[in-house]
Amino acid sequence: MKIGLFYGSTTCYTEIAAEKIQQTIGAELVEIYNIKDVPLSDCLDYDFIIFGISTWDYGELQEDWESIWLDINDLNLTGKTIALYGMGDQIGYTDWFQDALGMLHQQVIAQGATVIGYWPNNGYEFAASKALTTDKSHFVGLSIDEDNQYDLSEDRIDLWCEQILTQYSEK
Repeated sequence: MKIGLFYGSTTCYTEIAAEKIQQTIGAELVEIYNIKDVPLSDCLDYDFIIFGISTWDYGELQEDWESIWLDINDLNLTGKTIALYGMGDQIGYTDWFQDALGMLHQQVIAQGATVIGYWPNNGYEFAASKALTTDKSHFVGLSIDEDNQYDLSEDRIDLWCEQILTQYSEK
């Protein structure tokens, strides 16, 4: 099994998280790609894909994702399993926490992907998010806040990696 991890990163935090995920799962299993350097269609080479995205300002997409956003519509993700992780600031942007994660989730679902790795939203303090499941109990992917909860990131990544590997093996 090979996993393709594709991320966009402006301030390097999403990239650092990608590297931590690769280290946790194993470099022999996870191949990392910065979406500004490779076509998004390269993700189609993998059956198991991880996408990493950050939310900017008032619920906006990270600039690398924004520049290729429409390319997602050209992907046939049927038969692909996707796990998502997002970076956000729950205090500074409490009304838009992880919105880009939610927008990416909608896009990959629309292209036929099966999404795993939903993450409980307990332990976070925010007012609103487009990244919540319909019952509002989970985020649609791992939620990382390096601004306010840096000390929790490594444990969250470890638990999430274990979760997605288990979910993938059970499907």
